[in-house]
Amino acid sequence: MPLEKKKNFWSVVKDYFLVTLGIFLYVLAWAMFLIPNNLIGGGVSGIASMLQYATGIKMGYFYFAINAVLLLIGFLVLGPKFGSKTVYAIIIASIGLNVLQDIIPKELSQALAVDNGKLMSTMIGGILTGIGIGTAMKGGGSSGGTDIIALIISRYRSVSPGKLILWMDVIIITLSLLVPSYTADGQVMPFTEKITVVVYGLVLVTINGYAIDLYLSGSRQSMQIFIFSKKYEEIADEITQELHRGVTVLPAQGWYTKKESKVLMVVVRKTDLNVVFNYIKAIDPDAFMSVGSVTGVYGNGFDRIKGLDKKMKQN
Repeated sequence: MPLEKKKNFWSVVKDYFLVTLGIFLYVLAWAMFLIPNNLIGGGVSGIASMLQYATGIKMGYFYFAINAVLLLIGFLVLGPKFGSKTVYAIIIASIGLNVLQDIIPKELSQALAVDNGKLMSTMIGGILTGIGIGTAMKGGGSSGGTDIIALIISRYRSVSPGKLILWMDVIIITLSLLVPSYTADGQVMPFTEKITVVVYGLVLVTINGYAIDLYLSGSRQSMQIFIFSKKYEEIADEITQELHRGVTVLPAQGWYTKKESKVLMVVVRKTDLNVVFNYIKAIDPDAFMSVGSVTGVYGNGFDRIKGLDKKMKQN
């Protein structure tokens, strides 16, 4: 096998492994922590869980059926934008949502989820689903679902897909108040308790979204630092020589003093921020700094623009 094909093969294997691992964590969160507590989430999984609580039919069937319809509509309206990894993720998630509910011992779910209460289960479930979705996304997979609806609507209306997904999640969770819910022992959930479940559902969506963002970009998040110091030359030399990061020197003027000065601008990874602070403090303890988060830093030493390498090879 040629080297290039071998690399491509292992790249595909790695992607499918990440998708499988991510979906497993996602399904585990539902089967272990959320379903035993009759909790509701957003998206297709939220609708599927609602239907399971109302009918007793496992949510994997509903999850697959709804996603299949959405994929078909998305294909007709948007074209073939949904790859094989998305279809694969939906299939294994549908199977897992049914199978894991039977495999996980009831005693384990009782001890870890039910006995610890809905709030703790919501937090653990939100973190696990977030990490799971983030892992699947790293492998190029997607759970489909309401993302497809958002893409279709945003194609004809100037509305952000992210806002649409958020509002759909809120609507789905709120609508659970109108759907009867039965616990595992067949008892009807009181309406007052369902209101609490709605609140937990909103908390779940929030934690889930934060966990995804933190997992995907937490370690790669960048910070932009503006440094005001009379010893700017020493600081710039220290950062470039020791941290091997670029420094931009900007001309500045203090409007009150009318004195000319220099300002250093540095972009570093969030994980390097304390190191930079230590360098600056050692040189000039009185240095003034302004620090802000930066979204999307591309270039030498940071991220590459996706698809750029392929275009360069084609040219």
